[in-house]
Amino acid sequence: MLSNLSRRGLAALTTTVVVAGLITLWSTAAPAAPAVLEAESAALSGGARVESEHTGYSGAGYAGGFTDANRGNAKATFTTNATAGQNTLTLRYANGTGSTRTVTLSVNGSVRQVSLPATPGWASWGTVRQSVPLNAAGNSIAVSYGAGDNGNVNLDNITVEPAPVSAGDLEAESAQLSGGARVESEHAGYTGSGYVGGFTDVNRGAATATFTTAGGSAGSSELTLRYANGTGSTRSLSVSVNGAVRQVSLPATSSWAAWGTATAAVTLNAGANTIAISYGAGDSGNVNLDNIRLSTAVPTTTTTTTTNPPGPAGTYELETGFLSGGAVVATSPSGATGTGSVNLPGNGARVIRSINQTRAGNATVTLRHTNSSTRTVTLYVNGVKGAQLTLPGGTGWRTTTHSAALRSGLNLIGYHVTSGDTGGVQLDNIAVTNTAGLAVRGATVPYTTYETESGTGTRIAGRAYTTEAAEASGRSAMKLTGTGQYVQVTLTKPANAITVRAGLPDDASGNGTTAPLAVYVGGTKVRDLALTSKYSWMYGDYPFTAGPGGARPHRYFDDARVLLPQTYPAGTVLRLAKDTNATSYITVDLVEAEVVDGPTTAPAGYLSITDHGARADDGVDDSAALRSAVSAARGNAARGVWIPAGRFTLSSLVQVNGVDVRGAGIWHTVLLGANRRGGFYVNGADTTLADFTFDGDVTTRDPDGAPNSDAFIEGEFGTGSLIFNVAANHAKVGLWIKQADGLLASGMRIRNTMADGLNINGNTANVRVEQSDFRNTGDDALTMWSWESAGTVSRSVFAFNTVALPILANGVAIYGGTDNRAEDNLITDTVFNGSGVMLSTWHASMPFNGTTTVQRNTLTRTGTRNWDWHTHTGAVWLFAERSDITGAVVLRDLEINDSNYHGLLLSWNKAVRDLTVANVRINGTGGATESFDDGAGTVTNANSHGTYFYLMSGTGRFDGVTVSGLKGTGSRGMVNDENRYTVQRGSGNSGW
Repeated sequence: MLSNLSRRGLAALTTTVVVAGLITLWSTAAPAAPAVLEAESAALSGGARVESEHTGYSGAGYAGGFTDANRGNAKATFTTNATAGQNTLTLRYANGTGSTRTVTLSVNGSVRQVSLPATPGWASWGTVRQSVPLNAAGNSIAVSYGAGDNGNVNLDNITVEPAPVSAGDLEAESAQLSGGARVESEHAGYTGSGYVGGFTDVNRGAATATFTTAGGSAGSSELTLRYANGTGSTRSLSVSVNGAVRQVSLPATSSWAAWGTATAAVTLNAGANTIAISYGAGDSGNVNLDNIRLSTAVPTTTTTTTTNPPGPAGTYELETGFLSGGAVVATSPSGATGTGSVNLPGNGARVIRSINQTRAGNATVTLRHTNSSTRTVTLYVNGVKGAQLTLPGGTGWRTTTHSAALRSGLNLIGYHVTSGDTGGVQLDNIAVTNTAGLAVRGATVPYTTYETESGTGTRIAGRAYTTEAAEASGRSAMKLTGTGQYVQVTLTKPANAITVRAGLPDDASGNGTTAPLAVYVGGTKVRDLALTSKYSWMYGDYPFTAGPGGARPHRYFDDARVLLPQTYPAGTVLRLAKDTNATSYITVDLVEAEVVDGPTTAPAGYLSITDHGARADDGVDDSAALRSAVSAARGNAARGVWIPAGRFTLSSLVQVNGVDVRGAGIWHTVLLGANRRGGFYVNGADTTLADFTFDGDVTTRDPDGAPNSDAFIEGEFGTGSLIFNVAANHAKVGLWIKQADGLLASGMRIRNTMADGLNINGNTANVRVEQSDFRNTGDDALTMWSWESAGTVSRSVFAFNTVALPILANGVAIYGGTDNRAEDNLITDTVFNGSGVMLSTWHASMPFNGTTTVQRNTLTRTGTRNWDWHTHTGAVWLFAERSDITGAVVLRDLEINDSNYHGLLLSWNKAVRDLTVANVRINGTGGATESFDDGAGTVTNANSHGTYFYLMSGTGRFDGVTVSGLKGTGSRGMVNDENRYTVQRGSGNSGW
């Protein structure tokens, strides 16, 4: 079991720096004696009452009545004086329920939820600590059973004492804990009175330990984290210092009772500093935190000299960016940081690097380069051409600084050699001010996702296909069946916009049910979300043409979004209520909340479609106006088309070639499909599509070979093209890329397609799809398809994407091809007839050549039951269907968690000839514990193996492959049918 992090606040912390010796001294005044406040003497209200039934309490009794009958009302309020500043508040409680419960703690009006782990019985008393700021006099402290809590605990007392400092270590158990982080003491070897756990997957994006320091000097410092990581692989947490965020890697320790340290360079302010350690949305977490230490501070007034000084904030290696047009990674000359540098030899060469900004505004970018004489390149920001940069020549590595107007969140910084540039430079890295760093795995996104965990509805859960829960995020959701029922979430970050994933019942007409979902803030209704089931509900066998009420229903959920009337701060409770009789139920799955800035303005020289006849929000087809603007832009120096804020209708495909088509942002510019049609067809090089949403009108899937609906984006991309910051809903396919060389697609939200999310096929090379989110796709979410009628996909990569809930087929699929990769992705909750990652010679694919690599991906609850063949699939599936997989395959650094059935499956009756599997953790198989009938009999999770060679031949090398947590009768770590497959066992394997 993992344990929780608590924070020790630093009262009156002073820091003395001796620069020559780099020595840090920490001191604090002697703490005052703790004050014990008995709960039976507090002001009790809302059903809270004095009790003495269970022994072991202090004083004359304890406070009970925190029961379900008093949810939202029961409260104990204390008033106390204290030492002004950060204090440690200790709650003494009993929790004999057998599971962790929660209460709400309010300190002078500041509210947080506190987790109270189970105690052995009602006469056993435990404690949790919280770090809180207090005034010298008149503090009001309340412990209550809030509407979002699960309560059912007894409270004995609270203790208040100034937060101490010990030898420079800030104990995690004394930190301010939130989001599921909690104090634990299960594993030995910690310092202080415990450590902090709860940095588990269920708390991803929320679990946080926050420390506050005071009295220090401004300057650079080294932050050391003492942690335990018994997972067997490197994990990560996010460190925020005064709002500047970076990710810290935490290598595996030998066990949960073995503690290691990791360091990060940070910059401190003079006086107070806030340091937060969290399991961010892009982290892999699952570690315990013992303490942190700040040391070796160097004041900002101190001047240091280095040959190659780092940038002023975050540094991004350019060799890990997107290269095209002749740009190549170089390993000489020496002195480059990272793994090398990028050579931009001549016209057309470009490198583009994704970065993540904490706020919008002008940033300073420091470019590290080498070139013997003065050279020039052109800056591109988010695909828009900017200034020509002059890079002075000389020997060795040098830096040139320029500014860039960046948006909050994901940005693209590119250096291109255009027709007016000299090129002939090598670029090493960029350092950018106000940067936050990118997620280690999965997409860096601007929103925070909240699962619907609390409310008055009915929780549904399960994984059996044709049930609603099987298509819900995390395989559970809340169903609101009565008027007035609700779910609610508490914002952990500010937000002024939400997207809600929800489901409504179908209707007999097939036109869908419509209903509002009310949004409340502080008891006041602020908006209605317009829900529809028009794009949901399918029945029968593929391609799902049966009408309403047919057999095997599926596709239950859709998205709706709305801008809120203002930006609400962290801590705000959003309530989503069924205030209507228009539908028998509303099933609410999740909420995404974000801050949306105002619409952007047109780049200089771009031609607006409104000058070519388009009119926003009038429901009239604007396809001709958009075509006219695209045609005019080809003769324009800016080569750009502007789609302003508003809703415009596209009833047919618009061809684009060599032009930048750009909107005012995905929340502001919306293109509406009509009658199953609408989208873009690209048929040339140097084409950009950016900053808008396409909301299609495709309600059913076309039969194979009989298309009568459109993809959002389709076509033959030439060199130099870009797709950035676009969203798509209700299209036939998100992107269907039939030919390309050097295409970058980044920052996309592709949701609710009838078929694939994105499919790369034809003779296509050097395509990178990154930093994008795919959900509820009707077929493979991300696909590379080298098929004999079209050609071979080569040297392409799916990287840093988040894939969830493909309702048919796979999260990522690679069918043949040469030297392709899938890396650093998060893939969750495959539903039907597919896997998390599939490599296959299926679908008339071309052979595998070179090396196909699947590395650094995390797969959770993936692999499904195949109802067509009545077999289990694996989270990772190597399927040699029409021919052997003869090219080299590398599976490396994978986390396979809670697989529905098998972990790794190789099938069947052919060969996978050259397989390398290294550092793969299979943590749980057979997670789909429900029994159901798939048309051929009862299905269970029996025989859900860690690795299953299903009548396969070939040879594979296995190192560091571990299998644990098997579920299901007959499930084994490894099964090799008839011992056909040659398994070469290396070192570090276990569980099979």
